[in-house]
Amino acid sequence: MEIRDNYRYSCTHQWVKDTNGVYAVGITDYAQAELGGLVFVNLPEVGEEVTAGQALGDVESTKVVADVTSPLSGVVCEVNEAVLDMPEQINESPYEAWLIKVQEVSASVELFSAEEYQKLVDDLTE
Repeated sequence: MEIRDNYRYSCTHQWVKDTNGVYAVGITDYAQAELGGLVFVNLPEVGEEVTAGQALGDVESTKVVADVTSPLSGVVCEVNEAVLDMPEQINESPYEAWLIKVQEVSASVELFSAEEYQKLVDDLTE
């Protein structure tokens, strides 16, 4: 399982990457492995607001439909259309297959460093 150092992580297994005040949000490697093969992704539209701790959309796998919890409050400035067309990209490359990009961020859930998130995952898998 891959956890990248230059990302932040939520306890609900989303990652956040800051690029000059625009924050990409995606599903962690751990989460995609737990979900199994993804077959459908439902995401907000550009211009919609997302709220930290609330569902921003959902993903459907061969096993389950699961909400994706937003780690940030802000405005969606970009949606990854490629994952809407090919959700399996999230399974293949979870840190390149971001879901949305958010700007005008006003709040966040508690975000963990890679080391802290690794400990969380280790505790779940013991």
